[in-house]
Amino acid sequence: MENKAHAFAAGAFVLVLLAALIALGVWFTRDTTVRNTYQLSTREPVSGLQPQATVRYRGIEVGKVTSIDFDPRTRGNVRVRLTVDARVPLTTSTYATLSYQGVTGLAFIALDDNGESAVPLKPDNAHPPRIPLKPSALAMLQERGEHILDQVQELAGRLNALVGPDNQQRVTTTLDNMAQLSETINRIAQKLDPALDHLSTLAGNAQRTLNSTKTAANKVSASADVLSKTVGNFDNATLPRLNRLTDDSGRVARNFNRFTKRLDDNPQILLFGAGESAPGPGEPGFVAPGAAKGKGAQK
Repeated sequence: MENKAHAFAAGAFVLVLLAALIALGVWFTRDTTVRNTYQLSTREPVSGLQPQATVRYRGIEVGKVTSIDFDPRTRGNVRVRLTVDARVPLTTSTYATLSYQGVTGLAFIALDDNGESAVPLKPDNAHPPRIPLKPSALAMLQERGEHILDQVQELAGRLNALVGPDNQQRVTTTLDNMAQLSETINRIAQKLDPALDHLSTLAGNAQRTLNSTKTAANKVSASADVLSKTVGNFDNATLPRLNRLTDDSGRVARNFNRFTKRLDDNPQILLFGAGESAPGPGEPGFVAPGAAKGKGAQK
């Protein structure tokens, strides 16, 4: 009887302890975040999206997908309900896209805002507001896939036409012509090599001639400088002396002319000098020597 009492007490203790652990677990794991419900409606496929998938706002996890079903308001559309943290600043310009996580194929809802509106999106859990779901890059690629395939087929057809038998013959002929042209150019180049060598020699001779011409020009320039200095010295020193010598010669010539004229008029100046001579016999004012002495005695 006592053993049963101990077993009952031990079992009760275990049950109480287990209940306490469960209560603590629930307490620590309880979610106190306030969330609002929103919904998406789209005709695009939502492959890879599952309930409890993550909802991210600009890369930050802010909620979960709660359900995926058909939209009763729009036939053929898929409706996705999700809960989002009430602190997320959703506006009337907020939109959603379907994104995928790496190579796993698991999808999640990505929320973003283009900033066109600053009006907050009012929550209403009874009638959840709708957020537009824009096509993802993968969806747009799928839409354009058929058009891209058509373009690829058209390009393949053009390539087939380009490498057809006729064009192959034309390409072969073009390559042959290019080979012949290359050989002709090589022959011309071989003929031009001696001419180019001779031209190089002529260029060297012309350079040497040009250098000699420059040297001669420098010498002529130096000679011109010396000549200019000589002419300057002649103008500054010799020419004034020549001018003075010419003036002196002119004066001498004039004096000589006057002397010659006087000599013609009075040749006696060679004997009696340049003074006035006494009148000779028969000339007016002539006085005989004796008469001159008598007159002196009478006085």
